[in-house]
Amino acid sequence: MAVPKNPNISDYAFVDPTPMPAEIPKVDEVGSTSAPLHSAAYFIGAYCKEYNEDFMLCKNENNDPAHCLKEGRKVTRCAIDLLRKLRENCDKEFEAHWNCLDTNNQEFHRCRAPERKFNACVLSALKLEKFIPDSPQGKPPIHLKENPLYS
Repeated sequence: MAVPKNPNISDYAFVDPTPMPAEIPKVDEVGSTSAPLHSAAYFIGAYCKEYNEDFMLCKNENNDPAHCLKEGRKVTRCAIDLLRKLRENCDKEFEAHWNCLDTNNQEFHRCRAPERKFNACVLSALKLEKFIPDSPQGKPPIHLKENPLYS
């Protein structure tokens, strides 16, 4: 299932009918398969960095899943917001990239050409740049190599 342009919870096969406690803010589910999430992962990491860090700090405080529901909901809302912005601004490039990932076993190296177009669109439209942690110092990141093995 792809990232819908206007997600609607009823469009998904399984939704747990158990209501959340009143003190937990309501949030829709992301409603996506792995390919669009994999395609957008580095941008979600950059866009939602503060929420992700708060969530991880909360998880380190207490391993009880209920302890960090509020922080987790903020991360989910942020990811949904970014996915909507990607659809609004870079729909064609986003879809081309995640479709490539979907048909190539989620392997980035097999999808560098659509990835470059997608990255350029996201940089231009949303001012988000792809950053890969732990990339070797003094060398271009793998997604910016000029003559990659796969393109």
